[in-house]
Amino acid sequence: MVKAVEEMKQIGIKILRDEEWREVDGVMYKEEKVYVPRDNKLRAEIIRLYHDMPIEKHGGQWKMVELVTHNFW
Repeated sequence: MVKAVEEMKQIGIKILRDEEWREVDGVMYKEEKVYVPRDNKLRAEIIRLYHDMPIEKHGGQWKMVELVTHNFW
């Protein structure tokens, strides 16, 4: 959570409410979505995994954004 807090400060978020955050088995959640730190390699891997799913392969850019942001923050 420390990395998440530092990143929030960098983008100008001043108040973090405890009820928005929780940790389960070392994974941080914000509002029931998995928190993904500012790690371009990790983010690219998540997008690649969603893109390579056969059912979602040709949904277009905005469909991909919708799918990823449904589960990740």
